[in-house]
Amino acid sequence: MDKDKARLLALINRFRGRKVAVWGDFILDQYIYGKTRRISREAPVLIISYQDQEFSLGGAGNSVLNLKALGAHPLPIGIVGRDESGRKIVDILRAYRIPTKFLLRLADYQTPLKTRVLAGEENTKKQQILRIDKEALVPETPRLKNRLIRTLGEIAPRSGALLISDYNYQAVQEDVFNRALPLFKKASVPVTLDSRYRLLHFQGITAATPNEPEVEGALHIELDDNFLILKRAGDLLLKNLQSTAILITRGSRGMALFEKAKQPYLIPVHGPTDIVDVTGAGDTVISVFTLALASGASFREATNLANHAGGIVVMKKGTATLSPAELKASVSG
Repeated sequence: MDKDKARLLALINRFRGRKVAVWGDFILDQYIYGKTRRISREAPVLIISYQDQEFSLGGAGNSVLNLKALGAHPLPIGIVGRDESGRKIVDILRAYRIPTKFLLRLADYQTPLKTRVLAGEENTKKQQILRIDKEALVPETPRLKNRLIRTLGEIAPRSGALLISDYNYQAVQEDVFNRALPLFKKASVPVTLDSRYRLLHFQGITAATPNEPEVEGALHIELDDNFLILKRAGDLLLKNLQSTAILITRGSRGMALFEKAKQPYLIPVHGPTDIVDVTGAGDTVISVFTLALASGASFREATNLANHAGGIVVMKKGTATLSPAELKASVSG
């Protein structure tokens, strides 16, 4: 075994017990399964016979579950409502023995719920035919901001990293971030960012992991698989975010890592290209990337581990996680 593989395997062994704070938007994913019967006589729509349903965590919750599956101790920070969806999120976290003391419960907040209806014939694969989103923004009140700042201040000295998962429901508020960031920098822990729509709003982070559409939206450019444009985008993000590194995920084209005063590090996608499901893959990438940094990895080592992890979860259905054994097998292969 070469020394690079040995180093990556040693880093995976260091994942266990690492405390990683995850601050972001917690979403409940609901999956309703049914059997297709016929077309309705009332309207040109399918009639579905209900069979079953299941719930899982989306948004920041998916990163939390990824970290837990890898042996880390995630510390979730966020907002949930005092509604059925909020209670379900808390119940799922407790079932995994993940602490919920840093989740703030609000009576006047509707927890985001994404309901997916999947249907098909009796012995066929179920296909998603409908999605219904119930959404609300976290209120930006002085009292809530102070509670968030106190919570982040309490958690900063006890965590090995802070992962920010921003799905634009405003659990991550910019003025709170600006007051909390120095607390984590004082603790000398990496701060990573995955932001769906506000990539440029959180300056001073250690690293961000945007995908290409997020980069294009933030910089108002088209990458078009052009290396010079990609390099320019990476340099602009490093400058505008005042960060140490940027990891751009490129789908079937792999990943591109940008670091200050270094040449871009481009790696091809790991594993087969006949992808099953990309849902939640970005959450897995930032989870492994952040956990690797917390375990002492360089940015390149963290990128390689995240690339292996991404290649594993896209071959699984839905918002999947992976185990240390799976990651080791991929690295060793």
